[in-house]
Amino acid sequence: MTEPGREPREARVPLGIAEVTGPSMYPTLKHGDRLLVQYRAPVKAGDVAVLKHPLQQDLLIVKRLVERRDGGWWVLGDNPAAEGDSRLFGTVPDELLLGRVRGRYRPRTEDHRSVRATAAWLASAVRPVLADRSVSRRLRAR
Repeated sequence: MTEPGREPREARVPLGIAEVTGPSMYPTLKHGDRLLVQYRAPVKAGDVAVLKHPLQQDLLIVKRLVERRDGGWWVLGDNPAAEGDSRLFGTVPDELLLGRVRGRYRPRTEDHRSVRATAAWLASAVRPVLADRSVSRRLRAR
């Protein structure tokens, strides 16, 4: 709860870090990935976003925004075998959308001690999370 006249923390700090748990966004995101989240960023179909779960609002979820529908966003995970998206709970209202995922990095592990291993980790661990442009094409093709 915020005091009158004061903005919530997300409004003052435009960027944050989130951690991925579970396989719902595989192969785009893996369990343990860290995400750079831009709060209150403009979003469009195809973007990956952090949202409050519509049925359990103390739980944050990471999903791809597929399309705007009456009542909010239809969201899906990139892993069609994983559950826990709009197929289960329907659309997600706009007020539950927290921010757009801008990038991800994979944490270093114990085996990244040598200079060569660290360089290989750097080359593969940090990546932007881009909008999936094929989302709108797939929707029109149905």
